[in-house]
Amino acid sequence: MEFSKGRFRVRLSQRDRDVVAAQRLRHLAFRGGDGVDADAFDAACQHLLIEAVATGELVGTCRLHLVRSAALLGQTYTGQFYDLSVFSGFSGPMLEVGRFCMAAGGQDADALRLAWAALTRIVDGEAVALLFGCSSFSGTDPAPHADALAALACHHLAPPALRPGRKATETVPLVPAPHDMRRSLAQMPPLLRSYLAMGGWVSDHAVVDRDLGTLHVCTGVEIAAIPPARARLLRADAG
Repeated sequence: MEFSKGRFRVRLSQRDRDVVAAQRLRHLAFRGGDGVDADAFDAACQHLLIEAVATGELVGTCRLHLVRSAALLGQTYTGQFYDLSVFSGFSGPMLEVGRFCMAAGGQDADALRLAWAALTRIVDGEAVALLFGCSSFSGTDPAPHADALAALACHHLAPPALRPGRKATETVPLVPAPHDMRRSLAQMPPLLRSYLAMGGWVSDHAVVDRDLGTLHVCTGVEIAAIPPARARLLRADAG
């Protein structure tokens, strides 16, 4: 898969150096500075690359793990931190989206739309029933994200039948509380805002990830429940 719109193109990695480039951008985004962010999950994933057409510069990436059997959910990155057995009722494949990050040059609405267009093509092509993953807040202290976490607790918790269970040792419960909606949206990472705009939901707790220095929530989007108007926009971009 490879296609372009405007100043950007998107494609799946084809060679080892593509994966290394993605891992370097991930290191810069999640850990800071030069280096390679790699783990054992990379080998099971496809790596999506968003590049500037004019220069070939990598401006965004994420990794995609297609899970065809609920029995394999525990072998995903998200499955390290959350009990995902509640997802076993989905009859179709599930797609884990991980390590989603953009370079400074990729903070552009067109680049983000292209990423979602590519994901839409994959979701439709593989008949994916559920998108899921970890949506990360910067830092391990929940205090700077208080409004966002309160808003998630009030408005966006997963239905009880789909609510991921606790598995990590260090968690922060999401508790409904008064919050400022403008601040809450500003505090949320762009990927999480996109998920919520599609009718997505989150776990009832966040996990403190000391390795990456982040606080994350398990996020899910049921493909069949995406609002029709939003689905039409996504497919229009993917066409």
